[in-house]
Amino acid sequence: MLLQPADKSLKPKEIPIDDFFHKIVMLRDRLRVLEQNINSNKTLGDEEKVNIQQYITRCYGSLTTFNVLFKNKEQWFIGEKGGKEE
Repeated sequence: MLLQPADKSLKPKEIPIDDFFHKIVMLRDRLRVLEQNINSNKTLGDEEKVNIQQYITRCYGSLTTFNVLFKNKEQWFIGEKGGKEE
């Protein structure tokens, strides 16, 4: 896959499509681990956990753009509108 910036002064980036998908999936997995670590943290208060969790949810929302790349809906990212079908 060739990623061509709109700014012609920047170099294009070539990346194998499998590596691209792997990076997206790893990002999702790391966000999930981060959520688990936050939820199990003993030093954070409930309000702090909720604030951080909301930020992570917004990150998932930004990643929903990539859902078109995944065949199985179980692999989709879910943002703040969580339960709604797209």
